[in-house]
Amino acid sequence: MLLLPVEMLHIYSEIAPLILLFLVGFGLRKAHIFKKGDGDILLNLVFYVALPALIIDSVSQTRPESEFIYLPFIAAAIILAGFGIGWITGKWLTLETNTFGTYLVGAMILNIGFVLPFVMAMYGNEGLTRIIIMDMGNGIMVMTFVYYQACRFGSHAGSAGTIIKRFLLNPPLWAIVLGLIFNFSGWQIAGIPLTFLNITGDLTIPLLMLTIGIYFSPSLVKFKALVMVIFIRMGIGLGLGFLFVWLFNFDGVTRMIVLLGSSTPIGYNTLTFAAMEDLDRDFAASIVSVSILVGLVYLPLIIYFFG
Repeated sequence: MLLLPVEMLHIYSEIAPLILLFLVGFGLRKAHIFKKGDGDILLNLVFYVALPALIIDSVSQTRPESEFIYLPFIAAAIILAGFGIGWITGKWLTLETNTFGTYLVGAMILNIGFVLPFVMAMYGNEGLTRIIIMDMGNGIMVMTFVYYQACRFGSHAGSAGTIIKRFLLNPPLWAIVLGLIFNFSGWQIAGIPLTFLNITGDLTIPLLMLTIGIYFSPSLVKFKALVMVIFIRMGIGLGLGFLFVWLFNFDGVTRMIVLLGSSTPIGYNTLTFAAMEDLDRDFAASIVSVSILVGLVYLPLIIYFFG
């Protein structure tokens, strides 16, 4: 018990740079150096350049072991559950179409990137390997099923052909395919290409945190929908995590990775997809930002009570 303050300080010291980047983005907007529209430019840079590089790098080098085969499927199942619950509650809330699209996407995406500092601080490489494997399922679903839903309710909703075209031509999808080809073929990425992927992929989280700061608004946009979607993602998500831990009899580090991965804040790509497909950007920025603030307290408590 006495170690709790030290452990929590250690965790917070690991994620402090992310918080600072968020504050820098918010400060730059308040100083009128950046405006909200500039966030769209940064998000396009993430979507078309940084995120594909990160995906290729991580997917190509992750070597799943048979013990962890269930982790990607658990992530996919949680996303599908979020879709079903989000659809029912979103219709009950009678949201406008572009807000409903953001609500639905937010209910699904796991923010594994936010959890990484917690995992690395508490469980080291053993935990990192497991969360990356779990994120493979999350990444594939986000860049396929979730992105397709964003297209359905965005500015291209009226054209099935345009939706399919944008879905098939989105760079992160093909980055996953390329990463899997390298992974299963045994081909190694080395030299200049590997350095390029490392440098470019490392831009993803900083750019996203700056963008969230630029978009962040202290006002709680559409409060009832905001509370509901965060509860779905973080509250019901944790409940599903316990269900899967019980079903597969996980213990130790694997148990904690499933619980943390299931209860992450709303994913950064909610904001990316909102900008790409002209969904409700303000609502996206609000639910991502507030869920991150909740996560700063919520995840250490999960580690403390269930670790």
